[in-house]
Amino acid sequence: MHNVVITAFPGAMSSAIAGVADLLVSSGVLWNVIQGEPHERYFSVRIASEDGNPVRCVNGIEISAHMSFADIDHTDILIVPTIAVHINDVLKKEQALTELLRKADKKGWTICGNCTGNFLLAESGVLDGRKATTHWGYRDFFAERYPGVELAADQLITRDGDIYCAGGGLAWFDLTLHLIERFVSHEVAMQTAKAFVFDYRRDSQLSYSLMRLAKPHKDDRISEIQEWLDAHYADKVLVEELASQFGMSKRTLIRRFNSALSMSPNAYIQTVRIEAARKLLEETERTVDVVMNEVGYEDGSSFRRLFRSKTGLTPTEYRRRFSRRL
Repeated sequence: MHNVVITAFPGAMSSAIAGVADLLVSSGVLWNVIQGEPHERYFSVRIASEDGNPVRCVNGIEISAHMSFADIDHTDILIVPTIAVHINDVLKKEQALTELLRKADKKGWTICGNCTGNFLLAESGVLDGRKATTHWGYRDFFAERYPGVELAADQLITRDGDIYCAGGGLAWFDLTLHLIERFVSHEVAMQTAKAFVFDYRRDSQLSYSLMRLAKPHKDDRISEIQEWLDAHYADKVLVEELASQFGMSKRTLIRRFNSALSMSPNAYIQTVRIEAARKLLEETERTVDVVMNEVGYEDGSSFRRLFRSKTGLTPTEYRRRFSRRL
């Protein structure tokens, strides 16, 4: 049986503690019970807090601990849940947890972080020079604070050696299934996913993230151009004509766009169009081709290819997942 310790701290997300425990202890059990077959538990799960006392999670639920951090002599897997309160406050307070993570790294334990919990992994230094992800909404904050980490925020799950990171929200579900697959088998992971009625093998956070359009900057002229593009994105827009319209050269326009927004004018136009397409797919029943035309594209294959590169899904897949259900 594989030993797992889930760390707990004040302000953590309770589901990223209790949910992970439920999923792990149910693997090899729930599916087999449903099928009327003999069952076998594969994981022994304990919860640890700094002092071994219960912790109050962000929703007010208190979770009891089996042990303190100091009591952990060995475990196969150490898991850090989501930070659901102000991240900086937790990073300042949880020095014992960052020390535990350094210990785990030195001992070669498998370390896992979920969502904003990956800030604690990065704060401890165990992610230096390693690949990681975090909640898509905190990518800029994470990248600025930890430049030594290879951040792949579009990915839902990353693995670098014995360190796993999961992206936003309920990605702890995906992370736990990955652990079941690694430590037990693909078959048991799939059976667990089916028993919990969960789609396994999600790979990307792109379809859940907002397009990065609103990066703050101080270039008033570029802000003016953004406002115009936000209203005319469906028109045929040529960079040369756009530059002339706003009294600058094409080269100057591109330079100022890159400086203000870290993207070219064409990339900005594409992003605005795809964001508009996402909204139409979510809120209307218009066909994909009609949506394509309404946001300014004419070539179906190019539109679908670009949409997938931006969201991780085809337009049809996106609509199936995110459209209104009346």
